[in-house]
Amino acid sequence: MCGIVGIVGKTSVNQAIYDGLTVLQHRGQDAAGIMTIDNNTFRLRKANGLVRDIFHTRHMKRLVGNIGIGHARYPTAGSASSAEAQPFYVNSPFGLTLAHNGNLTNAAELKESLFKVAKRHVNTTSDSEILVNVFAHQLQQAQGMELSPEDIFKAVSNVIRKVRGGYAALSMIIGHGMVAFRDPNGIRPLVFGKRETANGVEYMVASESVALDTGGFEMVRDVAPGEAIYITEDGQLFTQQCAENPIYSPCIFEFVYFARPDSTIDKISVYASRVHMGKKLGAKIKEEWEDLDIDVVIPIPETSCDIALEIAGILDLPYRQGFVKNRYIGRTFIMPGQTERRKSVRRKLNAIAGEFAGKNVLLVDDSIVRGTTSGQIIEMAREAGAKNVYFASAAPEIRFPNVYGIDMPSAHELIAYGRDVDEICQEIGADGMIYQSLDDLISAVRECNPEIKRFDTSVFDGNYITNDIDQTYLNRLDASRNDGAKNDNEDALEASLDVHNDQS
Repeated sequence: MCGIVGIVGKTSVNQAIYDGLTVLQHRGQDAAGIMTIDNNTFRLRKANGLVRDIFHTRHMKRLVGNIGIGHARYPTAGSASSAEAQPFYVNSPFGLTLAHNGNLTNAAELKESLFKVAKRHVNTTSDSEILVNVFAHQLQQAQGMELSPEDIFKAVSNVIRKVRGGYAALSMIIGHGMVAFRDPNGIRPLVFGKRETANGVEYMVASESVALDTGGFEMVRDVAPGEAIYITEDGQLFTQQCAENPIYSPCIFEFVYFARPDSTIDKISVYASRVHMGKKLGAKIKEEWEDLDIDVVIPIPETSCDIALEIAGILDLPYRQGFVKNRYIGRTFIMPGQTERRKSVRRKLNAIAGEFAGKNVLLVDDSIVRGTTSGQIIEMAREAGAKNVYFASAAPEIRFPNVYGIDMPSAHELIAYGRDVDEICQEIGADGMIYQSLDDLISAVRECNPEIKRFDTSVFDGNYITNDIDQTYLNRLDASRNDGAKNDNEDALEASLDVHNDQS
């Protein structure tokens, strides 16, 4: 999962892109980059780390130009090397740069074709570098030195025909402008907005509407599945549907966990969808656990707070904040390696003992992935004096890996893989365990926008909507995503950094 933002403005856009990335930081904390165009020259700054740590005054002074794109990286394909940071650049045709959010499921096939057919070399393991080269090769087919909107939309159409997976992309072409496009299922989110200035209309495209809000842009609409938007350097807007059979199938996990509550995606308020999740789960708990003696409802901060509040209201029980979160520790979900995740949980959360002592506690979380964090939090609740600890998940059991841009672990590392609810309950050490049903989750999110008939729910039901995922692919994914493989990548990165430091 990554955050992307692009602006075509009338004055310098570097500060607005920086601000947009800061409010999309939750989408990726591994690396970030900003690229602008000034006098037909790309200006770039990218590195590993948080947005606030990467960009300094000297960098911002160099990132001049009225058009630019930015990216906050969350590694799903590729390594943790700074060479994988985005945007990526190729010099032909014209000069082209691209940043994207998502994952290409046929990346290996595309890479081979690029080398054999287009004679293009891909230098990293990032599928984003593959995507920029696929797009560049399609643009190369246009005749002459000028690209018309029709040329650009034809290139995007060909990209969509060749590329599979979930993706939202932003690209800039020297001498022309900015192009944005979204996969034909609309798995990954993309919105665009505009603002009126004294010099004319400016446009922004971003992963979430919160970035538009921060920049003072008015939300126009979501980019439709399979749609491309082309904005020229002087601010002319062109749009076109580039997919043959687009079907709205947004990732439902955006609403469960990833997106900010103050965002609206595909006409769905993230906050409202979580409120609905709480109502659905509260009704299920009331029906199935009516004889259970629960004294208090406590969320595991922060995504589940709105959900837990609704549950407490339906159960007519007190709602309490039982954990204090240290906001200066990275998300354990994103941190690489099981050892580091274990270490980080107690640095990240601390229990308020008085809210647990002598009580039967219902803990509420948005979802359970590995279960490692859940087990440690239950231990903390018991150490704080809880008599019984029950656990509720606002999402169903996660039994399958994600292939569309969320770095969920290999299937064998998912706690729900091969286990029923009672076994999961025992594994995390709870006295009772309840999950939201998939039907209720879909209903909760769809309530905000009944026009969406299908969601990507593959992590729950194994139904991969691109219809190109088989066991061979999942086995390769398993090998690349398990903690052993990730630790090997980290060791290699550390060794490369040692060499770099020795030479500096």
